[in-house]
Amino acid sequence: MKFFGPRGYDDLQLDIVGFLAILGESSVLVQSQVAALSWFFLLPRLVPAPQALIRTSRPERLEPTTGKVVGAYSGGNRDYVNHLAHLLHEGNSLPAYSVRCEKVTSTSPSSDVKAKLFGPITWLSILGFFMSIALCGLAIGLDDGFALVAILALSFLSTLVGIGNRWSLKLKKRVASRAVPPSDVVINYPNGSFLIIKCDEYTARQLYWHPEECEYMVSPTVYRAISLCGTLILMFGVICLGNATLNLQVGFAVSYIILNAAYWVVAALPPQWNWDLSYYHVQSIKYEGPEQMQTFTEALWKAIAITQTAHWVEVGSIAPVSKGWASWIKEAEERAKTEPAVWDEKDMVRGFPEWNYNAALTEHLEAASSTNTV
Repeated sequence: MKFFGPRGYDDLQLDIVGFLAILGESSVLVQSQVAALSWFFLLPRLVPAPQALIRTSRPERLEPTTGKVVGAYSGGNRDYVNHLAHLLHEGNSLPAYSVRCEKVTSTSPSSDVKAKLFGPITWLSILGFFMSIALCGLAIGLDDGFALVAILALSFLSTLVGIGNRWSLKLKKRVASRAVPPSDVVINYPNGSFLIIKCDEYTARQLYWHPEECEYMVSPTVYRAISLCGTLILMFGVICLGNATLNLQVGFAVSYIILNAAYWVVAALPPQWNWDLSYYHVQSIKYEGPEQMQTFTEALWKAIAITQTAHWVEVGSIAPVSKGWASWIKEAEERAKTEPAVWDEKDMVRGFPEWNYNAALTEHLEAASSTNTV
């Protein structure tokens, strides 16, 4: 007796193959926004889980990251980090209680940010396109009309939803030319790390202050009509797929398994691999001592010493709010200004003030506690 019964290839049931066509929604959504920046997004191709791209509404801006952005001298304050700024500085790589200093400059007059021409998402589109071509040829060769209609419907569905989701990103430019305070920015991430950025006002407004709004190719009304048509085409394509012959269903199953695996791999890659951020040049600024500190207090003191001001600490509500902490921050700023660190010609920060910040914090907290109890 055979373990799976007396069945051969012709008895194999693949009616569930239509279900494979709509699996993998999360891996498609992860890269859908940057993918829609590329013209390859309009290629007619097989896409796993195309319903992930058929939504009732589109994102109005790029998704920000949790963190605090504060102007070191300007007083600006944001409770989030813009998406491109987070990618540019690789904020995910900052260890807890670390302090990193970088200088950002623009490298060309254009301010367009695009998807990489031949990034990982481009190769996904090309892979889906050639799989669609191969299955089309197989369906024609085997005289499978249902399979051919399913391939054409599911392939051109990707072009249709691509038109609905196609967008561009135009970073805002500074219009006024009035004098402003230095534009350096401090980013404080939830893990207690600090990122200090030296930049001019134009770069600061583009990356850290202005919202990253999506300018779509079609209006919301047209997009909703596209979503409705796309939904109907998807259902029609899946029905035709379920009526294809066994050979073509096997081909579809193999194609969607490969595509789902490929989309999952690309979704796991660093998102910077898909963005063309060559418009900006990031230079690391070194300073004496290690980048990663042992405590939040040490990291905060090092950030104050580098910026030589504690104004941003109060504006961004970075430190605990108490009399003890307020007096410690005030002394830290005085120390940073009295014995300022030096920025040399090689963009190296040298000569931090010698100060026992831990002992000073203990004294200020004890003094505030004794005052409260009296």
